[in-house]
Amino acid sequence: MNDADLAFSNVASLQALMTKGAVSSLELTELYLDRLEKYGPVYNAVVTIVHERARAEARRADRERAAGRVRGPLHGVPYGVKDLLAARGAPTTWGAAPYRNQHFDFDATVVRRLGHAGAVLLAKLAMVELAGGFGYNDADASLTGPGKTPWNTAFWSGGSSSGSGAAVAAGLVAFAIGSETSGSILFPATSCGVTGLRPTYGRVSRHGAMALCWTLDKLGPMTRSAADAELVLRAIAGADPSDETAVARPFATVRGRRPRIGILAKSTQKTMPAVKANFEKSLAVLAGFCDLVPDVALPDHPYDAAVGTIVNAEGASAFRALIESGRARELRSADDRTGGYVAYATLAVDYIDAQRQRRQMIASFEQAFGRYDAIVSPTLSTVAYPIGAPFDKTYPKYPGVVSLISPGNLTGVPALGFPNGFGDNGLPTGIALLGRPFCEAKLTQIARGYQARTDFHRKRPPIPVVTSEAR
Repeated sequence: MNDADLAFSNVASLQALMTKGAVSSLELTELYLDRLEKYGPVYNAVVTIVHERARAEARRADRERAAGRVRGPLHGVPYGVKDLLAARGAPTTWGAAPYRNQHFDFDATVVRRLGHAGAVLLAKLAMVELAGGFGYNDADASLTGPGKTPWNTAFWSGGSSSGSGAAVAAGLVAFAIGSETSGSILFPATSCGVTGLRPTYGRVSRHGAMALCWTLDKLGPMTRSAADAELVLRAIAGADPSDETAVARPFATVRGRRPRIGILAKSTQKTMPAVKANFEKSLAVLAGFCDLVPDVALPDHPYDAAVGTIVNAEGASAFRALIESGRARELRSADDRTGGYVAYATLAVDYIDAQRQRRQMIASFEQAFGRYDAIVSPTLSTVAYPIGAPFDKTYPKYPGVVSLISPGNLTGVPALGFPNGFGDNGLPTGIALLGRPFCEAKLTQIARGYQARTDFHRKRPPIPVVTSEAR
């Protein structure tokens, strides 16, 4: 197997190769470190590469394997994390210039748990500054510059887990950890053509992660396949005394029957033609092993407005010191330099009303969707946005009508996004499954069935030409 094949292998394949002795964890680590150095800057995907830590963890994994101790399916597998997660020995910049030199002398719980699983940390990956909490409106809103999708570097890799999506898509890491408050795993997963799993709120501890919204933030895997996403989630999930919102729950799966999936009504209205066509083809694949129910309506609530209010209020509280000190003016995006002050002015009554309505949304979601194993829709109404143009001016013909991103995040339920084809400018499109609380394994089971019948998750982007001067 050549280096490119290795770099794009899924977790199970890498584990099988290490088990056979065909490759060591250290050899894999060196391969990925080289690719991070070579291609990371092409996509603005990397903040810090932790060379020595990675090599030390890989050597430990190899020693343990030689001694007959394999910690699990992630043993010796190299990965990266979004740079809002603390990792000892590296800065944690939160993607923002005011925090460029910020260090924490501990590992976030997710990093620690992956270490206990034997995985090898390679790098801190790029992100939109402050996870997008101050309302950016263009791709150039990151300490490292605009993230670029490996499929076409004139287009954005999506936010705010921009580096995580690009690094997985380009074969720079075997998997990555991203975060989502309202779309920040699903969006880059679609833009980069990878699989992204947003867990149920509370499934994964956020200790050691930057807080944007305490009642919305979630951490989850970005991977090459649904099977990989489930492996990673199982390694990082569980209760944590350092995060009172984190709980231990079993992973429910569909057994002995065909999954029942509701098709979200009106979900392809005003979407790009390729998005609609690829979604309809995906439904035909799903119909081969699932029972599909058409025109399942989304309960009528002001989801986007509620998310906006909660993000503004909780984000302003999280970054109160930054706003009041005036250092928000150091942020890269012009919108972010002022957006914090707008958020700071959010009325308490508006925040309380948004949270009250949220309780109604949770109840109505259970009533509307409780009899389905999943609800399906296109992840986004368009392909990735071009770099250099305001988002709100980019695709005026395709605003979309219905999206599950805001409703799913407000109600705290899990979602899984994965590639289902290509559209304009050679860019990926995606499909999303939304499930009931703590039913992530049902979603990955359905997606594994889809990915067993298609090969979009195995497609590779073009390899960029990198000159020695550019490295």
